[in-house]
Amino acid sequence: MKRNGIFVKTFIYTAIFAVLLIGVTAFLFSAQIISYYRMQNINHITRSYQRIVTGARDGTDIVESAKRFYEKNQSLPFLIRDKEGNTLFATPDLDLPGNDDMTPPNVNSSSDNEKLAPGGGKSLPLTVYSDSKYEIIVPGGDFSNYNDGLTLRVAAALLLILAAGLLGAFVFARQMSKPIKALADATRKMANLEDVSPPPSRADELGALADHVHSMYIKLKDEIMLERELEETQRYFFSAASHELKTPIAATSVLLEGMIENVGDYKDHPKYLRECVKMMDAQSKTISEILEIVSLNDGKIVPVPKELDISHIVADMLPDFQTLSEANGQRIVTHIPAGQTCLVDPIMLQKVLSNIILNAVQNTPESGEIQIWSEPVADKYHFSVLNTGTRIDDAVLPKLFDPFYLVDKARRRKNERSGLGLTIVQKTLESMKIDFALENTPDGVIFWMNLPKANHKEKINNEESQAE
Repeated sequence: MKRNGIFVKTFIYTAIFAVLLIGVTAFLFSAQIISYYRMQNINHITRSYQRIVTGARDGTDIVESAKRFYEKNQSLPFLIRDKEGNTLFATPDLDLPGNDDMTPPNVNSSSDNEKLAPGGGKSLPLTVYSDSKYEIIVPGGDFSNYNDGLTLRVAAALLLILAAGLLGAFVFARQMSKPIKALADATRKMANLEDVSPPPSRADELGALADHVHSMYIKLKDEIMLERELEETQRYFFSAASHELKTPIAATSVLLEGMIENVGDYKDHPKYLRECVKMMDAQSKTISEILEIVSLNDGKIVPVPKELDISHIVADMLPDFQTLSEANGQRIVTHIPAGQTCLVDPIMLQKVLSNIILNAVQNTPESGEIQIWSEPVADKYHFSVLNTGTRIDDAVLPKLFDPFYLVDKARRRKNERSGLGLTIVQKTLESMKIDFALENTPDGVIFWMNLPKANHKEKINNEESQAE
């Protein structure tokens, strides 16, 4: 069964209310309207016959005045009689109910100031004038024709009001239901994750509701897209991790089986056992890095910032990479002024610098140059590492932070790289809330990060405040 829409319901409720309001109004005021209309008719008749009396006051006999009035108004029947009940004048074909002795109800009984006094039933005659000498009687009291006209006019007026009320109900229902229907259509599209344009601006509660729903939809959509992104990243991570772990395990199994069976060169057990241990060490390192990434994602590794001199920490790390860079004929050039003190976690920063410098050494061409420098920018130190003579496709740059992403498989195997270095750098810097980027420049590929400055003055002030 199809449900009625909001427009139909709103229109029906409003129309019923309009009909009831008009009906109650007609019921309450119908008697008053009819009575008022009837009194107006009686007053009109009375004023018409007053001309007979006016003519008689000007010196003319009442009978002569009545004759002249009748000649001009033959459609108005009347009777004039004196106080003894004798008929002084009567229009032809005058038909009064009852007999001559009946006393018709008075409508006007004043000689100088005529005062209207309603009376009479539907079929009784009316006395429209009465004084000490005579009275004028007309066959009045039957106002059915007048009432029929009044009924028609009142009915027409009520129908017109009803039509206006129904039209108003239609416009009201449409204006009320239109934004609600639009909101319902928008929420249906939102439920299906379809694109929904922002709602039109409205300065009322419906406009506020539409704005809130659309804002909630945008946030929910972003959350869903982020969740899908995370799910895709996890699927890729587990797929790549399983591949990375499976390959050396399979190679180790082959070596062990060959040694067990004493096949060919595998009889040299010490040699191949060392190969197995070497591969297991690499696997252990990869697993440790995976666990570190998981801990960084879960927020289990919390940074503990300390004041560090950037030039000292870089100088302490460079000897670890000098041998490899010299073997490649590379030159490492540093320009970090003394006294640049940053506020970061020392262990996490060392991990980041180690991976960045190693990545620079491994990706810089032979006889190339690696430049490391730092410069103050506002409340940060802009730390940079440049690999000269290299360039990476712009479409590939963002993917380098993905775990186990392969640009050159052969080169990575040769350098015994796990493919997790830049992933660890990304997660570590994100946990420390440090801005960073990997970009192409005309001179090569540069990695930069903004290290927060250590504010010595603020620290001194805080210590003095605590001492006080």
